[in-house]
Amino acid sequence: MPEYKLPDVGEGLTEAEVVAWRVKVGDVIEVNEIVCDIETAKSIVELPSPYAGEVTALLVPEGETVAVGTPIIRIGADEGAAAGASPATPTPEAEMDIDLSNPAASGGGEGESLVGRNKADRGPTRRARRAPGAEAANKQAQAAFDPGTSPAPELEELPEVSPPPAQTTPAAPSDVRVLAKPPVRKLAKDLGVDLSSLAGEGPQGSVTREQVQAAAASPVAGRAASAGERASRPLATGERETREPIKGVRKMMGQAMVDSAFTAPHVTEWVTVDATRTMELVERLKSHREFRDVRVSPLLVLAKACLLAIRRTPEINSFWDEAAQEVVYKHYVNLGIAAATPRGLVVPNVKDADAMTLRELAEALGGLTATAREGKTQPADMSGGSFTITNVGVFGVDAGTPIINPGESAILCFGSITRKPWVVVEDGEEKIVPRHVTTLALSFDHRHVDGEKGSRFLADVAAILEDPASALLF
Repeated sequence: MPEYKLPDVGEGLTEAEVVAWRVKVGDVIEVNEIVCDIETAKSIVELPSPYAGEVTALLVPEGETVAVGTPIIRIGADEGAAAGASPATPTPEAEMDIDLSNPAASGGGEGESLVGRNKADRGPTRRARRAPGAEAANKQAQAAFDPGTSPAPELEELPEVSPPPAQTTPAAPSDVRVLAKPPVRKLAKDLGVDLSSLAGEGPQGSVTREQVQAAAASPVAGRAASAGERASRPLATGERETREPIKGVRKMMGQAMVDSAFTAPHVTEWVTVDATRTMELVERLKSHREFRDVRVSPLLVLAKACLLAIRRTPEINSFWDEAAQEVVYKHYVNLGIAAATPRGLVVPNVKDADAMTLRELAEALGGLTATAREGKTQPADMSGGSFTITNVGVFGVDAGTPIINPGESAILCFGSITRKPWVVVEDGEEKIVPRHVTTLALSFDHRHVDGEKGSRFLADVAAILEDPASALLF
């Protein structure tokens, strides 16, 4: 009965978290059918099965991080093997052949594996937590399928254990670990339902989604106390803080930012720009026949401006190789766009963005950001970046001091575009008029990008935003 071990999905990763199971015990699956989603330090990846047959055990619960090579699922022989045919055993090369192009899904449903399920349901050898009396129930279930087997007599001959003479204090409901699936726990947390106040009605006494929803709809039972109720009783201990493990994408990004901040000397320069003509260009492009079916935004114009400005200041698109003591100049631009996702910050990049037309760049940026927000960005899409833009303007923020991504030399922060009073010259006279104004902030590695080069690049980008027609000069 083969066990599928967590494969090495590349990029030098050594562990991964099982995010969601796509199958359950008893399902019959085919070769290459997706069995689960895993999250590595790079992204979420779907794992296809190298075996065919019936799922007999899910060996790793959702939310657990395991090392590469750890068995995660046990799959029984298919009908052909049960009839006497030899089951097909995949070669190691076939087992490692994982299609990373498949987009990964997040979340889970009611069909997922439940930690603590009866042994008869999850397979004969899975190691899992058992409820009191589960061993006797399992032996009786085996006897029902095998008439020649009877329940072990020693189960009936176990001596009784007398309670200690001293009276003990019963555990508080909050101290008892309630059995529930990870999606049900999250739902209870979101709805403010105390799981310890519910008597499980699901398999092996687990709390179900329906129970949590019913408790949330109840005015009092199973629900977090209101402000008035809390004022009438002492505050409960252990409920005022929540700890969240740092893992996966968030852990990788955090370490990368620490490494960058304390190895590359950052310098940040700012410039405030009148982007009124850029906004007018965006509106014209939206109605142009070439751009009617793609997303056009000021970020598109800024991205194009950066690609043009890099031509005059190639140091911005280089990086400092500490090991070789060399500055590496890249003759291509893999343009990264920082994107906030529910699982942390990711920076996918558009490969060879400098060779694209404005229309092609718009399509690439739209697909890149949509995939990132869905948590489906693959490791290959986040490697090899050469220059990054982070758009904090979507949050209404004016600007910031961004940290350079490792392997790059500069990152540009794009602030919000707002209407502000601005001094303009019309017919030789100065006037104060409302204009669309934004702020750009450029952080660069001062080991090899000096102030003159950083300032020239930032000034070139600002000039194109102020007057997009000046792009013809580059």
